[in-house]
Amino acid sequence: MSNKPLGSAIMVLQDGTVLRGRAAGFVGTCTGEICFNTGMTGYQEIFTDPSYYGQIIVMTNVHIGNYGTKEQESESSKVQVSGLVCRNFSEQYSRNLADSSLEDFLVQNKIVCIYDLDTRALVRHIRTFGSMNSIISSEILDPEKLKSRLDMVPSMEGLELSSQVSTTRIYDIPGTESATRLAVLDYGIKTSILKQLTAQHFYLRVFPAKTSFAELNEWKPDSFFLSNGPGDPAVMDYAIQTASQIINSGKPTFGICLGHQILGLAKGVKTIKMFHGHRGSNHPVKNLNTGLAEITSQNHGFAVDMEDLKKHKKDLTLTHINLNDQSVEGFSFNNAPIFSVQYHPEAGPGPHDSRYLFGQFSKLVQKELGIKQSS
Repeated sequence: MSNKPLGSAIMVLQDGTVLRGRAAGFVGTCTGEICFNTGMTGYQEIFTDPSYYGQIIVMTNVHIGNYGTKEQESESSKVQVSGLVCRNFSEQYSRNLADSSLEDFLVQNKIVCIYDLDTRALVRHIRTFGSMNSIISSEILDPEKLKSRLDMVPSMEGLELSSQVSTTRIYDIPGTESATRLAVLDYGIKTSILKQLTAQHFYLRVFPAKTSFAELNEWKPDSFFLSNGPGDPAVMDYAIQTASQIINSGKPTFGICLGHQILGLAKGVKTIKMFHGHRGSNHPVKNLNTGLAEITSQNHGFAVDMEDLKKHKKDLTLTHINLNDQSVEGFSFNNAPIFSVQYHPEAGPGPHDSRYLFGQFSKLVQKELGIKQSS
């Protein structure tokens, strides 16, 4: 029996707002925190990013699906978003290299989609009232029944999700065995990040999120990497404890997004739940060390608290700042070879302005190991 759209779909927000549209993708019901992404391309990479686990994503670009999907462009092994909201959904695609339509891709991954909505008005609503839980259904069209289900959905604040998207086994990235050893903690890592680290000639061994420092250290790594991922960092006691031990090891360490937040928490800096988060590929960030601005790819609903970071000037230095809202986008340790950024320098999707950070980390590791760097 094929799972074809019923034609109609309904969406209910936590504040009682009811939206009606048309159905695409899998016929069913989904729940999650609603958020929006301002990127004009890269919808497949966005949908498969584990950092979006447990969220319903609103795409602000008008046309979604018009270039299909391609297996090699996924950032993980499956779609990670809970549901999709868009203005115009295209079942037809024009790219010859595509493997399938977005419709087939969503059905295969059992993802519910509602479209033919005024997404501009919806985004303005989220900007005004903040991120909130929501529910989409193409099988239940009674708002009252959906409201009852929505009441049972937990808030994103306080949720530990990384262990649900992390690898369950330790694995190595082939072809880098002769390079310096980098232990990667997978809190929901994107394929693009692994590719960028591999391009810097690291020998990568990827570990599950809850791996202890003792087990990491048995491999005798030269350096550490803390990845992106979903959920509230403040409740990840296991990760904060491991990060503290990594810091005490004195070895070079790089953190991105959730990994950045974990490093901050390990030094006693608080994190906060943002009003509606940063998601898209057009966020301006200033590098305070160089004075240069970067257009960055971002995906986070939590952030390191700026006011609390200022209280830790003895240990940490602010290195990057968001030019839209002056939030923390990066810091470095004053007495250890450690730095991290809130945004996504791998840019999958997005501009490549910030990929220099992977090279910066590689040079830092080589310096700490006393390896002569090529000019």
